[in-house]
Amino acid sequence: MQSSQKRNPLKRILTVRGAGQVITVTIGLIVLCAVFALLNPNFTSQRNLNNLMRQIAPFLIVGIAQSYVLITGNIDLSIGSVLGMSCMISATLMTRGMDPWLASAITLISCLAVGILNGVLVINCKLPPFIATLGTMTIARGIAQIVNNNMNTDAIGDGAMAFRDFFYYGKFLGIYSTVYIAIVLWLVFNFILSKTRTGSHIYAVGSNLEAAKLSGVNISKVVIKAYMVSAFCSGVAGLITCATGGLGTMDAGLSYELYAVAASVIGGVSTLGGQGILLGTIVGASVWGVMQNGLSLAGAPVALRNIIIGVIVVISVLADVIVRSGKRPRRIRDAVAEAVAAKQ
Repeated sequence: MQSSQKRNPLKRILTVRGAGQVITVTIGLIVLCAVFALLNPNFTSQRNLNNLMRQIAPFLIVGIAQSYVLITGNIDLSIGSVLGMSCMISATLMTRGMDPWLASAITLISCLAVGILNGVLVINCKLPPFIATLGTMTIARGIAQIVNNNMNTDAIGDGAMAFRDFFYYGKFLGIYSTVYIAIVLWLVFNFILSKTRTGSHIYAVGSNLEAAKLSGVNISKVVIKAYMVSAFCSGVAGLITCATGGLGTMDAGLSYELYAVAASVIGGVSTLGGQGILLGTIVGASVWGVMQNGLSLAGAPVALRNIIIGVIVVISVLADVIVRSGKRPRRIRDAVAEAVAAKQ
């Protein structure tokens, strides 16, 4: 049996949760790139590819955020508002003379507080995740608006140039620092999800909540951790947004919850929980970024871009629901055995 598996590495890859869709979407991404390259040769220019990677990075970061929550069987609608809150808090503190790195730390702590609140509302207060995070979405957006007296901030100033270089403008080996930030976050959170007990528990909770409870998994702790990861990544994306424009804008992060869901589900993360890998989130974020960039270079109007990308998201979710509903329901004892194995 072991020798047979060694001879079939492709079969081993395909047994990983969501790997089949990752392969399919990767092929689609390659086709997309080829089409856009034919439509406009500037698509493959070094300058555009560098900008494209920097454009994809925030999509990947918020995609990681949503993926963690979706795998637990929940959803986070507050991602865009937490991003905007992060942008406004950090910029406001910096324009009032605070050290940029201290301002960034305070901002991320504030974002983590929203993540904890989301987890508590969903798992301890038993609110539906859609309602709970819709409420915190509104609260976070309100904080973004009130933190600077309902006005965008002034420029964060020359004293924050190191901050702006670190999060957006800096380059190393010809690649923008934003890309490195996204890569580091992906490596860290992919390791946690795929190699640690916490990651196994996240999958167990999303696969079968009751079975996970029976196996001794601390459901509350797992869900709160997932929402904290989501809020932290959203906060980092907010710092990137602040560094990009050099000021805080109250509407920063609008529609980013859609970008996060798109990056996740296009990359194979199931909206029903318990399935998906962060490698797919890279592919999903890349599809989103390539579509935006390629359609823009092709001269497509914004409305058409939004329609096309929206259709792709709907098809991805619909395909997932069809595939998952067609599977034979698992018996409780089988699910319990899975959760126990995940705990060990």
